[in-house]
This record gives sequence, C-alpha cells and structure tokens, in this order.
Amino acid sequence: MRLSHTPLLLALASPLWLAACSPSTPPPADTAAADPAQGPATAIPEGRPTPGDTVPSSGLSPDAVTAGSPAPDAAAPAAGDAAAATPAAPNTAATSDVRQRIEQVLGDAAQYETVFNAFQKAVNGGDRAAVVEEVRFPLNIANGAKITGPGEFQRNYERILTPAVRKAIAAQTFDDVMVNQQGVMIGDGQVWLNGTCLDQACSRTEVKVVTIQ
Repeated sequence: MRLSHTPLLLALASPLWLAACSPSTPPPADTAAADPAQGPATAIPEGRPTPGDTVPSSGLSPDAVTAGSPAPDAAAPAAGDAAAATPAAPNTAATSDVRQRIEQVLGDAAQYETVFNAFQKAVNGGDRAAVVEEVRFPLNIANGAKITGPGEFQRNYERILTPAVRKAIAAQTFDDVMVNQQGVMIGDGQVWLNGTCLDQACSRTEVKVVTIQ
C-alpha cells in the first residue's frame, strides 16, 4: 500500500511559513545606538555642552567681559608722574630758623648774611682785594697762628685759602650754616664769622671773617 506524504509535509511546513511571514520586533532605540565597545549609551541632556565644546569659566565670552570692564583713563597720570610733576616747596622753615638763631645768639642776621655772601663771592672769583675787605685782623689761621694785617695775608694767601678751604666755602649756603656763641660756621669749621661791638653799649656791631683754617 503506498502512502501519500503531502499532508505530513504541509503540517510540518505551516509553522515555518507562519514564522517567516510574521513581522520582526524592532530593537529598542537605545540598544541600536549603543556601541558595544563603549557600553550602554548615555543620553546628553539638551542644552549641556558636549566634551568637545569650550565654555569660558565666567559664563561670558571674552569679548563680553572686556566690554563690561571699565576702560582705563588715558588722561589720568601715573602716581609716579604726578609726584614728579609737583615741585618741591622751598624749606622756608629752615631758612627762618637760621636767621632767628643768629638774632637770638649773635645779633643782626642781615649783616651776617651780607658778609657771608660778599666773602663767598670774592673767594669764588679769586678777588684777593675783596677777600681782605671781609677779614678782621689779627686773623686766626691753622695751628693757632695769626695773620696781623692785609700785607701778610696777601703774601700767604695760597697757604691760608687752600683748595680744601675754597671748596668748603663754595659748597656752603647761608641757609645751612651752623650758629653758636662763637659765631657763624662755614663748612666743618674752615671759616668763622663773628661780630665785634663798635661802642660800649654794643648798639653797633661789625661782622667780619675772624678765622680761616
């Protein structure tokens, strides 16, 4: 007896045909986008920067920060320039103190200043005759010696007014002289000026150079 295999083949083929015709389930969106080598993909919230972006730490662009900063005042001078542009005020207090000290201790400050200026000018100019006019004799010189008169002074002029003495006279200013009961001192004691009374009441005085050493 010969059996037909058709019904059996149809029965076996039906499930396979149904499986082939049924639609396949699409994979999840995240699973399809994931890189197996990197692990599961992480979604980046909208508005956040990606790792390749550069964002200023202040949240503003450099241009915005510069625009908001106050511009330096080009017309304003630097502190050092302002100080240099201001002239120093004359030390009038020191000038007044010298004259006041002379008035208190010695007498007529104006006469001392006149003799000082005349003597300094004569020495600086090499005018020996004018130098003699400002000297009182006998004149005290170095080592306790004395010059008795104008002639002796002229003969020993270079020995008395040495380069060191002339330098001290040229460098001295009247506003910086030292004053005490011995007189007005020039330099470190190279020259002394003092006054002498011309009457018993000492109402009149004469100021001269009394020491050169």
